[in-house]
Parts: sequence; C-alpha cells; structure tokens
Amino acid sequence: MAVNILGINHRTAPVALREKVAFSEERLLAALHALHREAGIAEVVIVSTCNRTEVYWAGSATGTELSRWLEQHHGNSLDLASSVYVHQERRAVEHAFSVASGLDSMVLGEAQILGQLKDAYRVAQEAGSTGPSLNKLFQAAFSAAKRVRSETRIGENAVSIASATVSLARRVYSDLSAHTALMVGAGDMNALVARHFASAGVKRMVIANRTLERAQGLAAELKAYATGLEDLDKELAQADIVITCTASTVPLVTKSAVEAAIGARRRRPIFMVDLAVPRDIDPAVAELEDVYLFSIDDLQQLIDENRQQRAAAAGGARLVIDEEVARFLTESRAHDAGPAIRALRRQAEEIRTQTAEQARHLLATGKSADEAIEYLANTLTNRLLHAPTQALRQAAELGDAALAEAVTRLLTEERNRQ
Repeated sequence: MAVNILGINHRTAPVALREKVAFSEERLLAALHALHREAGIAEVVIVSTCNRTEVYWAGSATGTELSRWLEQHHGNSLDLASSVYVHQERRAVEHAFSVASGLDSMVLGEAQILGQLKDAYRVAQEAGSTGPSLNKLFQAAFSAAKRVRSETRIGENAVSIASATVSLARRVYSDLSAHTALMVGAGDMNALVARHFASAGVKRMVIANRTLERAQGLAAELKAYATGLEDLDKELAQADIVITCTASTVPLVTKSAVEAAIGARRRRPIFMVDLAVPRDIDPAVAELEDVYLFSIDDLQQLIDENRQQRAAAAGGARLVIDEEVARFLTESRAHDAGPAIRALRRQAEEIRTQTAEQARHLLATGKSADEAIEYLANTLTNRLLHAPTQALRQAAELGDAALAEAVTRLLTEERNRQ
C-alpha cells in the first residue's frame, strides 16, 4: 500500500501558522481516531512538534483531502494550500528517513526529533491506527537514523548555546558529575543551560538570583540549592563551574572576588561562561591563573565551527539514507510481489497435477510411454505459456512495451545462466 506524507514545517510556514495546526498531547489521540475513520485512510500517524506537523498515511486518500481535513479539524479558517507539502512513495520514504536522522530539522543533526517520532508512532499504535505499511516505514526510519548516528558525525558537535556550554565544560572537566555548578541568574537562558548540565550528570548545582523566589522555583525542578546574589562571593569559592546570565548593567562577578575564590580553593581551577550582554563577569577575570573564562562571542564562534562540521557530515548522512531508502524499496517490492508469485506457483501446480493425471490415463488406455511423454511435454508447455502469451499480446496491442521488455530481459538472463 502506498505511503504518503502531508505536512508543514519551519521552512514552509511561519510559527503563527504552525501553532494553529499543532496537536497537543491531549488532542492527538482523538485526532488519530477521527482521521482513521475517514474514507481512504487505512493507516495514519500524526507527528506534531514546534517545528512541524506531518500526517503519515497509507491508503487512497489524496493530499488535497488530507489538507482539507486538517483545515476543518482545527477550525481556524486556515488556508494551507501555499504552505503544505505532499510526498508520495519513494519521496515519502526519503523524507521520513531524513526527518528521523535530523537532516530536515531547523538545527541540522539534532537528535530530539527522533524521540518525537518514536513518541508519535507509539501514540498511533495505542490508537490502533497503524498497520503493515506504516509499521515497516517507521521501523526502517528508526534503523536508518541509528545508522546515520553511528556512521557519521552529524550529531557530534554542539550547535546551541546550552549544549556548547556543556561541551566547553567537558574540555576542562571530563567527569561533570564530580563538580559543582553555580548558575548566576534564573532567566530562560540560564534555566535551559542548567537543565543541560543536570542532564550531563552534574549532581550539585546552586541557583543564585536577585529574586530568591524565582531561584527556588528552578532549584526545585533540578533538585538544586537556591540563594540570593548577596551570597555570590561565598558560593564562588565552592563552584567549579560558573555560568552567568542576568540583566545587570554592571559586572556582578569582580576580579577581586574571583581572586579570593581561587585562593580559598587552593588554586583548583574554575570554568566560567558569561552569557550576558552587558557582561556579568569583569573581563579582567581572564587575566587570573586557574580561571577559564569564555564569553557569548567565544561560544558563537564554537557553534559556527560546529555547524560547518555538521554540514560537512550531512553529505555522508545523505549517502547512508540513499542506501537505506533503496534497501527499503527493494524489500517492499519483493514483499509486494509475494502474493503474485504464490498465485503463479499454485496455478502451475494445478496445471502440472492435471496434465500428469491425463498422461497416466493415456498409459492406462494402452498408449506408449513415448506418446504419453510427448503429450505431457506439449500440453504442459502450452498450458503454462497460455496466460503469459495472452498478457504479452494484450500489452503489445495497448502499446505497453514495459511488459515485453521485462520478459525479454528475464529470458536473456536465464539463457545466460545456462
């Protein structure tokens, strides 16, 4: 059964439109049930993230019908005609594999989309809306993504501020779990960085913020310790990692404070990243020994370099995907030919049984063995060739040269093997 994809993403639609066709977790299951009941939809999976909404389906329904359903389902007086894309058959397989591998993401090579695809597929399975065609497609897409990750460097280099900060910290401390991180500021950026460090294994984290209540909210989420900025100098002496991002107009971390912290730490190094503009850390801190200080510009340079490396790796990733798509289509075609092959063999077996019985009857009525063998050979040949000959004649009459060419190729290959 043909596989199709209809969707909009960050390349074809602005966020104002994407958010109108997004499916919340609560609405996704109901949408799958509703769409699965539509005519021409035998199987369906819906993928909905901040950057894309895509409908994967198997069945006879057209892209126009799916687009109309999407517009009506959300009831927002939408006109998606200029923003949606529709992929079918081979192009649909290529797209699914590219999405799973992070090649179609806003951030090239990001791994989050693979988890989102797996979640969407799981929900569709729970809804009973998947089947043989989409099961094969998604399992093959997950396998292709795994191979891309293992054979290329598409996802190895950090390309976001949060991930780049963690990557830099690992250059100083290989085992982050053994070190303390101090987050100065509890805004959105520092909260994101803090979550990345927690995921990277940091066990002890301190959130210092001008508003203690906000620090306590983030600290509760991360099982960290919250404090006010008045304790900053004391916390510096305990921190191996310091990340700052506040709205202060003057530096909060002075050279003298860091110098005192280094002395108290008996010269154990401090890794520091200043994400703020204006800067939170006095640039003169970089002059101190045992301090590794990076600015937002340093991070941006690293991110730019990493993006170039990911772009270079994308070429190899696409070669892997091309191989996986070719394998998937070959196996699918072989599987699709199975029923026809089995029917052909059944028919041939029936002809063989019938003709052999007639040959035995000739022997029983006194015909010679030579006569029975001649009858058997001629009758088998004529009966087995009757249907293919009729099909070739009809194809010639209709101007369909493909069937004749396929038969000729098969006969030539068989003759070459003999």
